[in-house]
Amino acid sequence: MLSLSVATGYGTASRERAENATTADSKSMKQILATLTLGSDARRDVRPLLLEQLPEDQLYSVALLDGLNEAEIRGAFGAEADEKVVITRTPEGKDMLLSLARVEEAFQEKIVALEAQGFETILLLGGARFSHLKADRATLLEPYRLLPSLVNAITGEHQVGIVIAREENLSEQRSKWRNLVQKPHFAIASPWKSSDDDLVDAALTLQEKGADVLVLDCLGYHQRHRDFLQKLLGIPVLLSNMLLAKLAAELLL
Repeated sequence: MLSLSVATGYGTASRERAENATTADSKSMKQILATLTLGSDARRDVRPLLLEQLPEDQLYSVALLDGLNEAEIRGAFGAEADEKVVITRTPEGKDMLLSLARVEEAFQEKIVALEAQGFETILLLGGARFSHLKADRATLLEPYRLLPSLVNAITGEHQVGIVIAREENLSEQRSKWRNLVQKPHFAIASPWKSSDDDLVDAALTLQEKGADVLVLDCLGYHQRHRDFLQKLLGIPVLLSNMLLAKLAAELLL
């Protein structure tokens, strides 16, 4: 049975530890994982999973949209016509289309700031494809680049079924997972509905198509979704961000 874990932490202890770090304390900074998300909603979703891998004082979290209301978010990151977009959820549960280019630029600024603070491992949590993010000294873990390789290494010749949250992301997801050994099947089920009926239907449909491993590829999917589906179907179910969290935890000194 395949099993790995993910999530985010932003406790007071880790924040104070990071802000007060000095050159003499560089070793302690190597032991802290910095996580970078788009919104605080995503950060809250993944925090419990990350805490399965690391204690709270080894987690430091930054959310790009923290402290911004909807109007401010639109003003800073709103997408123009025909521009590539990234989808985020507001605290009110609404989907919002943001400019991929502006978000990427802001993420790069955050990465530079985190490196300046001394962080050596930075985990980006989110499903969008960014082309130009880089870190000069830190190890930057990007889901779009790393997840397909991790899943490929785990599943090998198995038929993978991938559950995503939004139909709008299907084309990008097909591109993201195109290099799996077996061409994956896809299904769509929102993790934010009160009922799990759509998730069950999606999982059963994938299993009927021959999937013998499922991947839940969205920050909104929780451990309970994974455990429920694995018990229901009797096949391995992976949380994509758990794979990254496990990898990030192993990189800390």
